[in-house]
Amino acid sequence: MMSRATALKTIEAYYAAFNAGDTATMESLVTEDIEHHMNEGLIRKGREKFREFNGYMTRCYREKLEGVTVMATDDGTRAAAEFTVHGTYLVTDPGLPEARGQKYVLPAGGFFTLRDGKIARITTYYNLADWIRQVS
Repeated sequence: MMSRATALKTIEAYYAAFNAGDTATMESLVTEDIEHHMNEGLIRKGREKFREFNGYMTRCYREKLEGVTVMATDDGTRAAAEFTVHGTYLVTDPGLPEARGQKYVLPAGGFFTLRDGKIARITTYYNLADWIRQVS
C-alpha cells in the first residue's frame, strides 16, 4: 500500500514532467497497463498507447500547467489535481477547429488511481466547449 505522501509526490512529479515537456519521465510514472481516460474521448489502455498519445499532443499543442494543486487519499490509492492550462494550438487536431497558433487558458483537472508506486489510471477533465470557443 502507498502512503498519501508517496501519492502526492508521484502526481507532483508527473505534472512537473508535463511542464518540462519530459514525456519519458511521464511514461516512467505509469503502470504498463495504464488506463488513460480522455475528456469526452476514448480510453487508451497500455503504456504504448499513452506514449503515442503524448507524441501526438506534443505535435499539436504546447501547454503549461499553472496553479497545480494535488490531493490524495490517506491510503495513497487515489489522487486528484486541479490546475489551469495555458496553451497554444499548433497543428489542427482532426474534427476540431483549424490551428493557427491560437492561445487558450482553460481550467482543468485530473483524477488518478495509483498502484505499487505508479499511476494506473488517469482521467482528465476540461470544458471542451470553452476550449473550442477560445480557438475559433
